Amino acid sequence: MTDTKSLEGRIALVTGASRGIGRAAAKALAQAGAHVILLARTVGALEELDDEIQAAGGSAATLLQLDLRKGEKVDALGPTIFQRWGKLDILVGNAGVLGPMSPLGHVNADAWAEVMEVNVNANWRLIRTLDPLLQRSEAGRAIFVSSGAAQARNAYMGPYAVSKAALEALVKTYALEVAESNVRVNMINPGPVRTMMRSRAFPGENPDTLPPPDALGALFVELAAAGCTTNGELYAFKRAAAT
Repeated sequence: MTDTKSLEGRIALVTGASRGIGRAAAKALAQAGAHVILLARTVGALEELDDEIQAAGGSAATLLQLDLRKGEKVDALGPTIFQRWGKLDILVGNAGVLGPMSPLGHVNADAWAEVMEVNVNANWRLIRTLDPLLQRSEAGRAIFVSSGAAQARNAYMGPYAVSKAALEALVKTYALEVAESNVRVNMINPGPVRTMMRSRAFPGENPDTLPPPDALGALFVELAAAGCTTNGELYAFKRAAAT
């Protein structure tokens, strides 16, 4: 985690914060001084993360149990955050599901709908409910996590690949719409990282050859900073040696 306090006093929301890349992003933002709202479907792992953040010198996080498949709950986020803080400085849209690993013709409608609901629709709802709060920040920053799968490089990952391609189109559209404001919107393609989702997608891969999620922390902090001026870009994580 970064040792600087470049995000001191800023409010950040991280979805899918209980593990993997979302957990790493939340830790890095907190270490940089942000007050982090940790969002996930289950609270147990968030409590552990909050303890870890405080042990590292960060402020106590706000824990928010929410299932992103519940659209009305996502829609209520904006008013809830506004009542407490009046604005939002940083949004990290990280939460995602892999979905079935099977030929497109074998994917049932419910499984397809769930992937689209979490990976695409929930992020659209987050934009819709949180953009007014990002606009109230002197430097609103939104960061979304995409995937190399958006380029459809692997068979049997249809729902996931389609959802990430749609996410990229969604985020690029949003970036164009806020170009004349104080909000900046970018994406990260993490590449192969040592996560549970990666191990499920590629079970024969040796996870010890992949970088840990924490390796991405500095990139999230960079894109969340008030000094970040890029907009509508997709940043590919530059992989270092696995540790």
